Amino acid sequence: MKPPFRTTIADVPLEENLSEDEGWVDMQVQYLINSDRGGSDHLTVGKTVLPPGARHERHLHTGADEFLVVMSGRGEIHTNTGREPSQAGDVIFTPRGNYHGFVNTGDEDVVLIWGWSGAGSLSAAGYGMPGPDETFDDPS
Repeated sequence: MKPPFRTTIADVPLEENLSEDEGWVDMQVQYLINSDRGGSDHLTVGKTVLPPGARHERHLHTGADEFLVVMSGRGEIHTNTGREPSQAGDVIFTPRGNYHGFVNTGDEDVVLIWGWSGAGSLSAAGYGMPGPDETFDDPS
């Protein structure tokens, strides 16, 4: 049996291997609990800070469901069909295989607490961005 795991957000380093080419634009991401931090093979919990103008491009996970809680700020969430407004207090659940993402359209940082059910790492969650021929109705 694995022992319980406890951490403090201030002690968790920022993820350094996130590429703008893969949709991670000006974001600060921390993996609080995952397979490396806590030994969790089926759950990942993280914190993301998006300064004004930052975004996580439209993407999907084939191996994990995702939730996110907007702790502060406002912006727009990506969906399968476009973008919708989102603000502090919103709780969003995206089942695996559905598109999602977040754009900070406000003038203050957006802070998100998020997690994946079914995967302890990004590679296990699966990560895919739309192909060049995929379009959707984007109101921006």
